[in-house]
Amino acid sequence: MIDRQSAGVFPEKPHTVFRAPDGSIVYEEMFTRDGFAGCFSYLYHRYPTTDHLDVFASKRGWSEPTPSEAGNHPLLRRLFDSNAVTPGGAFLEARVAILTNSDVNVLLVRPTQSDDVYFANGDGDELWYVHEGSARLESVCGWLDVVAGDYVWVPKGMTHRWHLAGSELRALVFEFTGGVHVPTQFRNGCGQLVMDAPYTHRDFKRPQGPVHTFESELAGPHTIVAKKRGKFTESVMARSPMDVVGWDGFVYPWAFPIEKYQPKTGLVHLPPTIHGTFAAKGALVCSFVPRVLDFHPQAIPCPYPHSSVDCDEIILYLRGNFTSRRGVGPGAISFHPAGTPHAPHPGAYEASIGHTRSDELAVMMDTEKPLLVTEQAMALESAGYHDSWKRPLA
Repeated sequence: MIDRQSAGVFPEKPHTVFRAPDGSIVYEEMFTRDGFAGCFSYLYHRYPTTDHLDVFASKRGWSEPTPSEAGNHPLLRRLFDSNAVTPGGAFLEARVAILTNSDVNVLLVRPTQSDDVYFANGDGDELWYVHEGSARLESVCGWLDVVAGDYVWVPKGMTHRWHLAGSELRALVFEFTGGVHVPTQFRNGCGQLVMDAPYTHRDFKRPQGPVHTFESELAGPHTIVAKKRGKFTESVMARSPMDVVGWDGFVYPWAFPIEKYQPKTGLVHLPPTIHGTFAAKGALVCSFVPRVLDFHPQAIPCPYPHSSVDCDEIILYLRGNFTSRRGVGPGAISFHPAGTPHAPHPGAYEASIGHTRSDELAVMMDTEKPLLVTEQAMALESAGYHDSWKRPLA
């Protein structure tokens, strides 16, 4: 929730009579969070939202995470190769869950087709990071153009579908059960992003729309697939659910280009929390972007060894020279669970002395609850990563 937006047509005052040019009533829907106490949007539908013709258990969707015994014991640093995900299918089916806990599911996706149905995720907010390809997100709020390098937020329960632009897209997806928000320290009392926040309101891309008008009805699918408690339900509607002619509020999809992030630096190395970009229940998502490094004459800019005993850490490496790691390239995902020391590869700590800039691009997430490695992830594991810290015996 970034700021208030509005689009299309709507009545002067909420909860009052609003009619189409032909005199028929327009139906107001309150799209709310936290019951009725949180952020919300008013959606104005041309037709009732309850016109279901049929509802049944669906075979659409993706496989739920299945924890792997071998992947979680013994406790090891692990490296996964997102390049090894088999491309194919639509956005709704192409997701591969690699890590999971009760706060977040981590998925990889390489779709080669647009969605042919609408989707509403009733289990959580989705935060996408698109690292290859481009797409358009269609929702009741309008069209959102997405390109490589964009984070994309899709609100919990919002009806939408993805349209692929080109032959393939690759993305990392976080499914957060407790919501996603801008860290509270980046807001002032009226909700505006503060002047020392790492981004501004202007950096966020909002949907353009709505897609439906009184004069032009969208001829979209009549089917909505909804996810709740890990199960998928299919609803066949009397008409396309994209019949919103106007909306007003704080809840809508948005995109944020990662290189709009404004990194901070200091005399000596600062903790990874200064890269915090989006917060969620039990998790923090961070962005590492090209930046000036620490400027104390004796600074060691490489991350110091650390034992974050209350956090698991994953990093998706995107491009650049990753000074703390060797043998990782674009598309690699490292997983360092709490209980194993977090440290640069041997030699990297010393070799970083004197460096003044970093050209790395990466997405990191720390979680409070342990992440479980899935069976699906084990098929993507790069062997030998844990042993790459071994030094020859003297």
